[in-house]
Amino acid sequence: MNYPVIRGAAYALIQANGMLLYQGTTQTSERHKNSQSEHLQKLPEHLRSFDQAVSYPPNQTYIGNITPDDLKQIPRPWHENPVTGARDGKHGEIMPEDEFLGLMKIVDSFELVVLEESFQAGVKEKLQAHPILNDMKDIIKLNKTPGTTGEIEKLVAEHSAQPLYFDDKLVGCVKRAHEFDEALSSEVMLGNIANKASAVLAMKLLLAKTDLSPEDVDYIVECSEEACGDMNQRGGGNFAKAVGEMCGCINATGSDTRSFCAGPAHSLVEAAAYVQSGIYANVVVVGGGCTAKLGMNSRDHVKKGVPALEDMLASFAVHLSENDGVNPVIRTDAVGCHRIGSGASPQAVMTAIVTDPLDKAGYKITDIDRYAPEMQNPEITEPAGAGNVPQANYKMISALAVKRGEIERTELLKAVDSFGMPGFAPTQGHIPSGVPFIGHAREMILQGEITRAMIIGKGSLFLGRLTNLFDGVSLIIEKNSGKAETGFDQDAVRLMIADAMRDFAKAFRK
Repeated sequence: MNYPVIRGAAYALIQANGMLLYQGTTQTSERHKNSQSEHLQKLPEHLRSFDQAVSYPPNQTYIGNITPDDLKQIPRPWHENPVTGARDGKHGEIMPEDEFLGLMKIVDSFELVVLEESFQAGVKEKLQAHPILNDMKDIIKLNKTPGTTGEIEKLVAEHSAQPLYFDDKLVGCVKRAHEFDEALSSEVMLGNIANKASAVLAMKLLLAKTDLSPEDVDYIVECSEEACGDMNQRGGGNFAKAVGEMCGCINATGSDTRSFCAGPAHSLVEAAAYVQSGIYANVVVVGGGCTAKLGMNSRDHVKKGVPALEDMLASFAVHLSENDGVNPVIRTDAVGCHRIGSGASPQAVMTAIVTDPLDKAGYKITDIDRYAPEMQNPEITEPAGAGNVPQANYKMISALAVKRGEIERTELLKAVDSFGMPGFAPTQGHIPSGVPFIGHAREMILQGEITRAMIIGKGSLFLGRLTNLFDGVSLIIEKNSGKAETGFDQDAVRLMIADAMRDFAKAFRK
């Protein structure tokens, strides 16, 4: 079978302390209840500097400067063991918040983002020097319509604009896009513009770090957890084409896919199907960041005396194309899925999305070199009482291997160590579910370090209050055989012809 391949992947992180304080829902909810609460008073003391965020080992892993295996060797807590890191990575970039606010204005199509004049001039200078953003034609928006501090204060106080802070200073705002449409409120528009901007950054990084040109992109699948629309179709919009427009993908079309944390895995399967069917040759799956989740567990971080580690917006982009005989393939004949009737127990979920697709491919659990399930950073989840999420998933997979007789019970933890990895992704909902490892997996396969990996996305559909179901999708990425098929399967055609002739002979005898 002529499987599609993964040609490249890129990742972006944006440190967003201002948005954590003023747009993260944990903080906004707290502010509605008690604007002088102890949590809101103490939280600023737990914010990291940009340099601290850059030197944080999981962040360096996310952008490709540290491998997951290297991260495993760094003692925890990681926030007390910084590494020498750079904002630029092999697979991506960590951007400071001031530059990101400038990028938000660049991608804003309706003049909703207002930046203070001196601040805007400063970020314009920085973005004009940015190696991959300086060629954006819309960067000229940073020459236009700045605001004064007084104007911005009035928009926030009297016109429901969302404030934008940098270094504890009001530097801008996001205006509402409609007088009374809640789907176009300033809060929603800020989240959507930030999502679009972070996805644009990931897409631009992908184009810069690979041989993919924007004109060659045929289709874009966007898979974040935000929704754009208006009062009549609240989630009916299209982030994909909005992102493609900003990145010069003039020949592309696209659409959005949503399924909570499983969205990226669904999107990868869809993209693979598009490519394998021949409908589109080059498909990009992209997901932007979620401002609502910034500081989601910050109450527990403050109580436990650790930094507010959920200060990062995260995004990614993955390029899938026709088989080139080199890059790792996606086994489209062994896609795992949690069916409606699969059941909700942890074992039932793992059976549906792990062992069932392995059985299709004729593999054992131990034939997969690395599993990438929910890759949440444990230093974020453990203080909140959620434990080490990746480790829990690995133990479950290993237990299934014991049950299937593929390993001895005494080897359970050894297997976990073999195919497991520490979590290194921010808690951005959809972001941790498998996709942070794709860049590393591709590189490890190309270098001969591993043969195959499984990407696992799990989703909590019950959060939408429409069903109690879970969701889950998985796909296997493996080494290319080196044979890029360009024609049809001759043996398969011969069998089809033979079957047809037999059927014809039977009909003739009657």
